[in-house]
Amino acid sequence: MEMEEVPNSKGIRRSFSITVSLQEGYGESGVVHPIEEAIKSSMEWMKARASQGLPFITGTFVLGQVVYAWPEGYGKAGGGSEPEIIFQGEISPLYLGNLSDEEAKLLLNNLASELGVALGQTRVYVSYRDETWVLQTQGKKTPTGEEVK
Repeated sequence: MEMEEVPNSKGIRRSFSITVSLQEGYGESGVVHPIEEAIKSSMEWMKARASQGLPFITGTFVLGQVVYAWPEGYGKAGGGSEPEIIFQGEISPLYLGNLSDEEAKLLLNNLASELGVALGQTRVYVSYRDETWVLQTQGKKTPTGEEVK
């Protein structure tokens, strides 16, 4: 048995990723959410859109660990790590071939916001094709204590 190319499935690659920490809060007082919360939240988002005949994106969750550092004066630095999830995939030419790049970015921002709220995050990182940007929750504080406005 041989596989054949599906008609209308070939197109320009339009990769995306949404990166969200699973840790809500900072340091030892932070609460780590299970990946199942992210899966449930994204599935509810997809099903709500599908039930209304609206476009939605699908992808794969990858579990990772972000590692970072910060300066603490000359010759000193702090560092840490926390679990994160990366929701990644492609805008499918077969299913979303008529979706413009601007519409794709709106979908990504919408899903990223859903995940950020569900996991109590201040910032969510999004990439699409050759662009990247950060979404942030208004009124929350960053690790340096500055309030997001």
